[in-house]
Amino acid sequence: MTATISETLLDWYDRNARSLPWRVPPKEPRPNDPAYPYRVWLSEVMLQQTTVAAVKPYFAKFTEIWPTVFDLAKAPEDDVMAAWAGLGYYSRARNLVKCARVVAQLGGFPETEAELLKLPGLGAYTAAAIVSIAFGQRAVVVDANVERVVSRLFNIEQPLPAARKTIREKADAITPDARAGDFAQSMMDLGSQVCTSKAPRCLLCPLSDLCEGRAAGEPERLPVKPPKKAKPERKGRAFWIERERPEGRCVWLVKRLGTGMLGGMRSLPDDGWSAREDGSGKAPVEGETADLGAVRHTFTHAHLTLEVIAIDGAEMPQGMGEWWPIETVEEAGLPTLFAKAARLALN
Repeated sequence: MTATISETLLDWYDRNARSLPWRVPPKEPRPNDPAYPYRVWLSEVMLQQTTVAAVKPYFAKFTEIWPTVFDLAKAPEDDVMAAWAGLGYYSRARNLVKCARVVAQLGGFPETEAELLKLPGLGAYTAAAIVSIAFGQRAVVVDANVERVVSRLFNIEQPLPAARKTIREKADAITPDARAGDFAQSMMDLGSQVCTSKAPRCLLCPLSDLCEGRAAGEPERLPVKPPKKAKPERKGRAFWIERERPEGRCVWLVKRLGTGMLGGMRSLPDDGWSAREDGSGKAPVEGETADLGAVRHTFTHAHLTLEVIAIDGAEMPQGMGEWWPIETVEEAGLPTLFAKAARLALN
């Protein structure tokens, strides 16, 4: 059965592989180019908890500005964070810079899982993906798509996260020695295009006759997941502080602390809200205020309602920051939450 699964799936992949800017088409030789592992790594980091459609323009921008890992290693962190703005999960961007600098010192990406795992921000999935796709070595690659395919293929009833050990063992059992990178990508494509979380397209699946979950009659309920916890509701305030400056009309922007939510990003000053508690409401400067409305944003651990308050006054705002020309505020690299707040203020 093992050979049948891998051979069947690779045959399907040869005919149905998605065309992606970071991917080498099936059966084509891997490029003998040091930039190729970089592109694989960059795409995998960007794709974590993010859709392919959202990643494509960011991948194009990054590879145009920084075509190699050595170029990225030289980049100021602020520039990378600004280019990443809107993609979310900003710790990935900070680790991206750290990892690029280590790889540059090494002279290139390591070619084993064990060495890749020593790099900043690389977990088991990313290391396995790089070593199989970029270097053609056998590795067991398990992301959310693969997790779903394997759970259904072998009708794994054990709930997550306890089921992950079994899922990995089963994935290992069906991973071939040859074309392991193509096999990993075929599993990802199958999970994202056919064996979807809702309404799986079983009639189009090349493994439907071998699928124990389908034979049991309820593939959609697999993998079994624990009930979702309700996200807490948080409230905070952001402050829009405009001034006329020699360079024109400007808004006061601050840089957030390097750790914590949206760490290291430029933003509007706020009242210290977090996923754990509401903000204090305290403004960074005194003056006449006007309520501009509120924006809503959902993070991994909380929902946030952020009031946007304009402050008019002559005093210098407290804390470190910079005056940014309002006409180019879209180039400041504000994360999505504060980009929403800025659009609200400007409208």
